[in-house]
Amino acid sequence: MYSQVEHPAGGYKKLFETVEELSSPVTAHVTGRIPTWLRGSLLRCGPGLFEVGAEPFYHLFDGQALLHKFDFKDGHVTYHRRFVRTDAYVRAMTEKRIVITEFGTYAYPDPCKNIFSRFFSYFKGVEVTDNALVNVYPVGEDYYACTETNFITKINPDTLETIKQVDLCKYVSVNGATAHPHVENDGTVYNIGNCFGKNFSLAYNIIRIPPLQADKEDPMNRSEVVVQFPCSDRFKPSYVHSFGLTSNYIVFVETPVKINLLKFLSSWSLWGANYMDCFESNETMGVWLHVAEKKKGRLLNIKYRTSAFNLFHHINTYEDNGFLIVDLCTWKGFEFVYNYLYLANLRANWDEVKQQAEKAPQPEARRYVLPLTIDKADTGKNLVTLPYTTATATLRSDETVWLEPEVIFSGPRHAFEFPQINYKKYSGKPYTYTYGLGLNHFVPDRLCKLNVKTKETWVWQELDSYPSEPIFVSHPDALEEDDGVVLSVVVSPGAGPKPAYLLVLNARDMSEVARAEVEVNIPVTFHGLFKRA
Repeated sequence: MYSQVEHPAGGYKKLFETVEELSSPVTAHVTGRIPTWLRGSLLRCGPGLFEVGAEPFYHLFDGQALLHKFDFKDGHVTYHRRFVRTDAYVRAMTEKRIVITEFGTYAYPDPCKNIFSRFFSYFKGVEVTDNALVNVYPVGEDYYACTETNFITKINPDTLETIKQVDLCKYVSVNGATAHPHVENDGTVYNIGNCFGKNFSLAYNIIRIPPLQADKEDPMNRSEVVVQFPCSDRFKPSYVHSFGLTSNYIVFVETPVKINLLKFLSSWSLWGANYMDCFESNETMGVWLHVAEKKKGRLLNIKYRTSAFNLFHHINTYEDNGFLIVDLCTWKGFEFVYNYLYLANLRANWDEVKQQAEKAPQPEARRYVLPLTIDKADTGKNLVTLPYTTATATLRSDETVWLEPEVIFSGPRHAFEFPQINYKKYSGKPYTYTYGLGLNHFVPDRLCKLNVKTKETWVWQELDSYPSEPIFVSHPDALEEDDGVVLSVVVSPGAGPKPAYLLVLNARDMSEVARAEVEVNIPVTFHGLFKRA
């Protein structure tokens, strides 16, 4: 599945270039045939402004949030984009400088203020960014763009206008929440965020936002904490990017990438720190997996342990005969992968990009199998009895369960990432296929389909073309899991006539169905969704 394609021309640098928003949608030039059943909008989020005046943003997750939309109707496609009017963006535009500290960029105090007012502004506390560049998701009838802080931004999915900033802290006890909530078919939203528990110790709260009720009241007002996971370290929560959910269980994977909270609270106000400065690795803890019963909100008292990895994306989680199958996109080791995602790294020439990636944690898609019942009599034995997996779970004398994974995809410095499945029908259930973005030394250069049972792969790749996360859209009358299309935004800085296009692939064999080309460059996007018309 991984091809040793080289990128000496460095066309991937176009992914990290500032663009302007559009005043109105533009018509895309379609080649091939867009299926007539494909009606609705592909919404995507990512950074679109990589500097403010002479001040650059330094990290991949710092550029100001740009919301993109491809509309599909009767085989025609239009493209639109607007910057999200977050506080971070509006204030930067007004003051013509970076005003709010981002993930890897420190915002200096206003140089026009005198030394005393600057000194006092240091002690006013942390201004947390609301730069909603990571994902967009529905709550009730509303849509929100988000990052990983406590601020989410309500947007209009038709016009891309910003409606208002929402502070999750006002509704529920979390200090932030991931950009990867689970949205169930009835509209219930689950998410996870860390919080201060009893005696100032840290914990992770699973929050539930119910579907829209008959009274049409904002579901946010009815959000609640359903279960609290303990933290392995009282003062240092782990970085959480996503979690697993089935009809009966919630799975939280606690990795050794830690946020030093004391550093976060002190250094921030005293010296020029950013979020990245507050991460550290716990080199001895490995990974702890926690499971809770979803309906009862009760923790399972089983200590699952495995060796260290970074985790950003869960592929899928499901139950089978007393086991939980947890499929993950992992990066081996305890060093934080985000250390390699500074823009200077990503914009380097190909040989340097490769050199950096050699040093980074190595990617691997893995399956872990967690037994849900433990018998002390089985100490020393592998508890996994499922016939179709080589993953093991061994009960140790200290009553921990040591997990060894089955590798479902591995290639040297080639990642299967940004995984997507036929979510509506197969999330939390046994499944066969996942679609991913292929990263070649961190450069996204292909789209992949993976059969998680047979490990068979299908690939779409084109020279000097840099795709984004593949979004699966099921055919309305689908009978098979992979009956539908895969949508991806591709940047093509090569010799072709148009700088970017929306690619439509047949989800069965990853062959091209159509493309809709636009006359403008489209920078990197992270996540998004397809909203059916």
